[in-house]
Amino acid sequence: MNIVKVVHLNTYDGNGGAGRACLRLNDALQANGVNTKTIAYYKFGTNPKIDTFSKGIFAKARALFNILAERYLVKFYAKALKTPFSLQWFGKSIVNHPELKDADIIHLHWINHGFLTPKFLAELDLLDKPIVWTFHDSNAFTGGCHVRYSCENFHQQCGNCPLLRKSNAHDISHKNWVSKQQAYAKLNFHIVAPSQWMANSVKQSSLLGIRNVSVIPNTIEIDVFKPYVKAEAKKILKIPANHFVLMSGFMPSKNDKHKGTDYLIAALNELATRPEIPKELITLVIFGNKDEKNMPNFPFKTIFLGTIHKDEHLAKCYAAADAFITPSLEDNLPNTVMESLACATPVIAFKTGGIPDMVKHLENGYLANYQSASDLANGIEWLFLNENKEAIQKEARRTILMRFAPNVVAAQHLELYQKLTTPK
Repeated sequence: MNIVKVVHLNTYDGNGGAGRACLRLNDALQANGVNTKTIAYYKFGTNPKIDTFSKGIFAKARALFNILAERYLVKFYAKALKTPFSLQWFGKSIVNHPELKDADIIHLHWINHGFLTPKFLAELDLLDKPIVWTFHDSNAFTGGCHVRYSCENFHQQCGNCPLLRKSNAHDISHKNWVSKQQAYAKLNFHIVAPSQWMANSVKQSSLLGIRNVSVIPNTIEIDVFKPYVKAEAKKILKIPANHFVLMSGFMPSKNDKHKGTDYLIAALNELATRPEIPKELITLVIFGNKDEKNMPNFPFKTIFLGTIHKDEHLAKCYAAADAFITPSLEDNLPNTVMESLACATPVIAFKTGGIPDMVKHLENGYLANYQSASDLANGIEWLFLNENKEAIQKEARRTILMRFAPNVVAAQHLELYQKLTTPK
């Protein structure tokens, strides 16, 4: 088997779910002997293993301008809705970069926020290299939105976009769709969908419905995100061993309504009224980047952890929890769900997006009816009253080891890379 050289491209160096997934895959491939590296458009951190296209003061300033322009100009065109939308008007040509010229495979990840416009994407065809593109959200096959909800305009040619202030058949979403269509006609690439839901979405799209799609999940560091003795993990957070610990994250931007925070609050409020649930034995743990002053009022004793920067500590927090609750309304393959299961903590979530690829109902967690806060509360109550908690916890960890471990996911990517680089 030929070991190929792979270059992964992502807008940021580990920021956000796509950035983390990109770096995890890069590390998994390296651990399996693959010559691979990640190049970010804009680098926030100091990881020496990650390169950047924006070296030097001028290049970094230009990148920052592109990022801010993309993020703030859209406010003039989109309604004040908490749904991300990208114009993709600003970008950077990377076709002459020596690392790309030297690569055997170019692997794209999340490329918005001023990185690769459709025009600069199409330029990659000049390199005559196999291109793989992992879709971490829906933007690649829509006219601008990253989260679709019930909108089906992407089945056609977008236009009449419900997110735009001025919406008609030839609005910005349709123009973006046309730009992407023209670019994709020039560029051959193989799509990786981290979830079956994403693969099905691609097949339904007018832009990419006939393209080849492989379903290969993201991976996780199983030696970092791992089980700990729950009583000991609870001690770290100064929680009594007999308390039932609920954990949830507030990691996304406050502008992302698809994270479903309102449903979490409603579910907890309902749970607190149920006679089977002793409120004094419930502790809620919240982590993420929300300001503690702006946190909602929860009906249970709450510990606010803020942003957790070290994965080892985050893993112990997951392990301290008896249940991780994610009320997301649309997510591809959320890292938090995978992290929780890897730490042997069952997950309670809505049956949506790629979550059912990881959470098996009544086996390693609970899949609630979509947008039903009451059923979300049912899931928490089910786990609280369950006499086989240890078996459910073991199944959570086993799910990750069998399907999402680095060696498993790296092998699937290697098989794809070999197929794409083998002469026909």
